[in-house]
Amino acid sequence: MKKVLLLTAVLCGMVGAASAQSNVVKLNIFSPIVKTGSFFYERKVTDGSSFQLGAFVTSYSPSDTKFSGFGITPEYRFYLSGEALNGFYVGPYLRYQNFTLKTTYESFNGTSSSTVEDKATLNTFGGGIVLGRQWLFKERFALDPFLGLGYNGGSVEVESNGSEDNFDTGAFQGFGLRAGLSIGIAF
Repeated sequence: MKKVLLLTAVLCGMVGAASAQSNVVKLNIFSPIVKTGSFFYERKVTDGSSFQLGAFVTSYSPSDTKFSGFGITPEYRFYLSGEALNGFYVGPYLRYQNFTLKTTYESFNGTSSSTVEDKATLNTFGGGIVLGRQWLFKERFALDPFLGLGYNGGSVEVESNGSEDNFDTGAFQGFGLRAGLSIGIAF
C-alpha cells in the first residue's frame, strides 16, 4: 500500500511539473488597426524573468508616405510578482526596423504638372522600456496588455531623384509609445 501511495505521489508530481508552462505564443490584437501583423514568443528563463522575441510586418500609410517592411523586438522581462509569465512586469527592449518607403506627389514644371513617385529605404535601431501585466488563465490562455516608451533612430536612403524631405518618417523614428494587447497560448 505504501508503494502504491508513493508511486501515486510521484506520478502526480510529474504531471504537475509537466503542466507548468514555460512558453507563450501571442498575437497583438491592436496591430491590424494599422495594417500590421505583430507576433511574440516568450520563454521563461528563471522563476522571475523571461525573454520575449517580437516580430511584425506592416504595410502602413500614416501620411503621404507608405511604409512596408518588418521589425524585430527582443525584450527581457522582470516579473515583479516573482512568477515568470504571470504577473506585473518591467521589460527593457531593443528594436530593429527595415522599411521600404514610397510617396507620390505632384511636380509642377512651368505650365505642366506630373505625378512623381519617390522610393527610399529606412533602417532604424532603438530601444526602450515597457510595463505590463500578463495573466495566464487555466494555465493555457494568456492576456498581456502593455505600454511603454522608446526611441528609434535611423537613416533614409533615397533610391530615386527625390529628397529625404519628401518622406514623413515621424511614425517610426524618434520618441514614441509602444502599446498593445496580446492574446496567446501557453505551453
